[in-house]
Amino acid sequence: MLNFSRPSHLVQGEKSEHQAYHYLLQQGLQLVEKNFSCKYGEIDLIMREANILVIVEVRFRKSNKYGGALESISQKKQSRIIATTQYYLSSHKIDSLIRFDVITMSNDHDINWIKNAFQT
Repeated sequence: MLNFSRPSHLVQGEKSEHQAYHYLLQQGLQLVEKNFSCKYGEIDLIMREANILVIVEVRFRKSNKYGGALESISQKKQSRIIATTQYYLSSHKIDSLIRFDVITMSNDHDINWIKNAFQT
């Protein structure tokens, strides 16, 4: 029998998104959607905090050897997240205030929530 185990970075990514999701629930946010994807890219978590739609990028790094989790969100990555968000809002006919947050994690399991990490 063949074993098609998934690459460890994908498994870790899912674990990190799951941890971030539960952390944000504990902070009072409500889930709108997980892992929305389209031709422009993917949004890890779409949450709601009061009247604000919160677009969340989750980043995990084993170490800061090649830069931290926050530094890994390049201008190009930000542009893809923004384009994906615009597509999401348009396709779901949503007119809402939005905020782009980043959750970073590392092997020490510290969760760092950066609100308003970048702007459109």
